[in-house]
Amino acid sequence: MKRRTKIVATIGPSSDSREMLAALIEAGIDVARLNFSHGTHESHLKQIELIREFSDKYDKPISILQDLQGPKLRVGTLPEEGVPLQAGEILNMEIDLDNRSMDFIDGEIKTIFMEIPNILHSLKAGRKILLDDGKLEMEVLEVYDRGFKARVILGGRLYSHKGVNLPGTELDIPGFTEKDQEDLTFGLDNGIDAVAISFVRSADDITCIREFIGRYKPEKRNITIIAKLELPQAVTNLLSILDVADGVMVARGDLGVETSPADVPVIQKEIIQAANQKTKLVITATQMLDSMIENPRPTRAEASDVANAIFDGTDAVMLSGESASGKYPLESVLMMDKIACEAEKHMSEWGHAYQPAIGKDQDDSFTIAIAARELAHDREVTCIAVFTQSGRSALLQSKARPQVPILAFTPIEDTYRRLGMNWGVIPHLVPFSNSLEEMIQHVEDALLASTSLKRGQKVVFISGFPIGAMRSTNLALLHTIGSLKNP
Repeated sequence: MKRRTKIVATIGPSSDSREMLAALIEAGIDVARLNFSHGTHESHLKQIELIREFSDKYDKPISILQDLQGPKLRVGTLPEEGVPLQAGEILNMEIDLDNRSMDFIDGEIKTIFMEIPNILHSLKAGRKILLDDGKLEMEVLEVYDRGFKARVILGGRLYSHKGVNLPGTELDIPGFTEKDQEDLTFGLDNGIDAVAISFVRSADDITCIREFIGRYKPEKRNITIIAKLELPQAVTNLLSILDVADGVMVARGDLGVETSPADVPVIQKEIIQAANQKTKLVITATQMLDSMIENPRPTRAEASDVANAIFDGTDAVMLSGESASGKYPLESVLMMDKIACEAEKHMSEWGHAYQPAIGKDQDDSFTIAIAARELAHDREVTCIAVFTQSGRSALLQSKARPQVPILAFTPIEDTYRRLGMNWGVIPHLVPFSNSLEEMIQHVEDALLASTSLKRGQKVVFISGFPIGAMRSTNLALLHTIGSLKNP
């Protein structure tokens, strides 16, 4: 059976050539992530054009996920060789939003500049500050008008523009920055399929961006929005965030720094379970095959990590530096594919895909998805064929986790490209249908032309009825291929 867990690959210097992008798409990536913390609009436009070109060439819809930087907290510009920080050393940390200064020595004390607005009134003596993904640690001693004094607790060498984390400190910083607005405008103009929002704290962050999209490009108002869960506040507000976002990303890098590495496995399971119960997409990300940035094979622990995320019910697994800047981008995708396929063979033994309970809170569409799954299992059906315009029916069928393939048929190209993000869904682009018979005929033609299905085999169709009326899913039909006309 074809792999059902989707692979998200970050595109960067190691993977944005024509040859490598073509190889990655052939190897099986489903979603191309463009990280707008790096690169220029010109470089990203080149990537978008190449992805679309090879998507058409290989007749495979590749969803393009634009990942906005958000209010990334960083130190300023330092000497190229970095600055050594010794445990016990006292530093001045001052604010410089113009990024015009370097480290300098004022008597015995080093001054290091930070590119973080509105930070000082949120800081208090005794607070911890982590630098470079937690590799260095400081404690705030005193806050003054231009900055603060801090003692180095865990030393090391600090380089320019490394990230800053302030565990336990809530900052009054806009989540949707001016840079994000410019980047999102660019993405919407150039046909991105989904947008990931960094450093989400509450549902309001998602609503704000949805409203911005509605004002700027109303026809894209319902574009897929993925909330990156990196802050403790986001975990606290998880259910309300899931109510307004289309999906979530378990961003384990910052999450592990902002909380504790010991907390991340439990938080990951909680997020995956909640997303599945709310019928929302969930992507597990960060350092999944991290050692493959430098090595052609992963550690055994990394392979177990990927497999366990799949057993927990994630829809997709993501490569970051492995495919963006590592030495082995193609090998990383092939290894991710291999691990996922092997894990999926054992889902019946080890899988824990938590599904929504059918009750008053669930609409009829999910009830139909469950009915289609049970019918498929009971009647030796070859696949479930979903006819959808918005893509929601395919998502709900995906969340029902049937054991047979889910083939999604849509006449809308934007939906066709988005469908590739959904677990287990194989998208097809078909002509628009005005009747049930016409829809079935379009789907049959596509099945016979592009799959191994044969006349006489059974499929379950699900759709909204009347056909073409943009109704929620309300029809499940057991159908025999070829029965509409004589063989």
